[in-house]
Amino acid sequence: MHDHSHDTTAATALAAPEAREIAPYTGDASIAMPYLLRIADSALILSHRLSEWAGHGPVLEEDIALANIALDLLGQARLLYPVVSAIEGQGRNEDDLAYWRTEEAFLNFTVCELPNSGVASAGATTPDYAFTIVRNALYSQFALLRWEALTQSSYSELAAIAAKAVKETRYHLRHAQDWLVRFGDGTEQSHAYAQAALDSVVPYCNEFFHTDAIDLAAAQAGLGVRADSLHASWLEHMQAMVTQATLQWPAASKLRTTGTLGAHSEHMGFLLAEMQSLARQHPGATW
Repeated sequence: MHDHSHDTTAATALAAPEAREIAPYTGDASIAMPYLLRIADSALILSHRLSEWAGHGPVLEEDIALANIALDLLGQARLLYPVVSAIEGQGRNEDDLAYWRTEEAFLNFTVCELPNSGVASAGATTPDYAFTIVRNALYSQFALLRWEALTQSSYSELAAIAAKAVKETRYHLRHAQDWLVRFGDGTEQSHAYAQAALDSVVPYCNEFFHTDAIDLAAAQAGLGVRADSLHASWLEHMQAMVTQATLQWPAASKLRTTGTLGAHSEHMGFLLAEMQSLARQHPGATW
């Protein structure tokens, strides 16, 4: 990995996706593509889940806050998809990757696709704000550690995207932490909601740190970072946050989800049906 603080080529990744020239990637495309899709797809799918809160937040300020976080995550995905497309070399654009792939082609973390109603009450029509906050806290802490590491990627495009994403993700984490403390150290009912959410979501976080051949090869090439190398820091930060919120960290779980391998929960198909419906009803439409 390299320091890109003075790399003018890397700065192109901060431009709007449609206005960028993508720096060529000279490494192994069969490693880079799935590695980058895992990051982009997780951001896109969580962005969609957060967008479902529009008009349904507990207060107007939170409607706006979650919409902003959703837009940040969408922006991260939009910066990464053109890079994936350029590496692939088949002419697909960001809309093709978002709207025209099938479920098994998405490589996001399973936790990102879980419904806002929570794990225990999946399918319920009433969303659970404590669940959303807990998921955001757990994901944002991991994402921040990974983005910080990726600012040193040997690939200038990824390093520049990471530098931008770090700033956004720090806000996402701060917002989630503030609300987690409010829930945990609030009323008896809010504490119970937060603890139940924590107990149900933490096992899904095992997938963050599963390091397979893609992760290993990306790290060895200098493109990425070994996910398992981030676990100790993530756990330290999260346990401190949970303690501040007067909550209890759950017992270790052996749950192994496989979204990053394209094998998803039963919720993913429904999410994609909604997210992709307009594009598929009007192929090639622009607005």
